[in-house]
Amino acid sequence: MASFNKVILVGNLTRDPEVKYTTGGTAVTEIGLAVNRTWFDQRSNERREEVTFVDVTLFGRTAEVAGEYLAKGRPVLIEGRLQMDTWDDKETGKKRSKLRVVGEQMTMLGSRGEGGPGEGAPRGGGRSSGNRGGGFPAQESSGSYDDYGSSGDSGFSDDDVPF
Repeated sequence: MASFNKVILVGNLTRDPEVKYTTGGTAVTEIGLAVNRTWFDQRSNERREEVTFVDVTLFGRTAEVAGEYLAKGRPVLIEGRLQMDTWDDKETGKKRSKLRVVGEQMTMLGSRGEGGPGEGAPRGGGRSSGNRGGGFPAQESSGSYDDYGSSGDSGFSDDDVPF
């Protein structure tokens, strides 16, 4: 049986990110995300809103970028996967569990002055890819046309591009 574990969230940070490092030197940041859902309630004839709070863990370069450029209130898009954490509660001895999102990519949304920490924040949406320690280092993706093979490899010339 096939399975698929992908989460895409857009919301606002509920607190300033704090970057910590593992003993192996990998950056880790825990962020809180408030995701709003609005709908129109036909029974009461009014607009309703529901807020869901989600804990997100970022690793590597993505964690460092979040710590450097994000602040409470800043809008962000997170792509990642769900992960269940389980542990024994030391006080009660009962099993506890919590579902969280492990962020694999992050896109900063909004403008420079929108909840960000200052003048060094990039404009628009910077995108950062991260990994969970080890392996290849994360790379910044500009998403420009040249990244997708404008050198003629794709069989299209510049005249074929509709913009």
